[in-house]
Amino acid sequence: MNHTTRFAQLAAILCLGIAAPAFATSEIDARAALSQHGYVTVDDLEYDDGLWEAEVRRVDGSRGEVAVDARGRIYDARDGRPLLDAAAIGAALSSAGYRDVRELERDGALWSVDAVAADGRRVELRLSGYDGSVLSVQNDD
Repeated sequence: MNHTTRFAQLAAILCLGIAAPAFATSEIDARAALSQHGYVTVDDLEYDDGLWEAEVRRVDGSRGEVAVDARGRIYDARDGRPLLDAAAIGAALSSAGYRDVRELERDGALWSVDAVAADGRRVELRLSGYDGSVLSVQNDD
């Protein structure tokens, strides 16, 4: 999608009074971030629940799934950074005001969680496996 088309879409969204998408990273930006972090190939790049996800090949030849957030931060379980366990993720959720945590599941360097937000809404969350920060919140209808 070119920049003119993207601008027109955002302008239409704002004119209709609909909230704009929560992400600012384009596919081009996500590819650039992955390339800058040394990934040799990037395949099947898709935007899902606030993050860009891709199949990559690393410099060492290994393949795997990674994610890129709107700030260009990479989430790769094989990059050597320590990952939080379920107990630490539960504690991070609790301190952020979430309760009734269900379906806590790690996928690579991300955690997916169903929980109840402080305002009582049931939500689906995606969290960083590195620090427990909430990366994406979707209403769970």
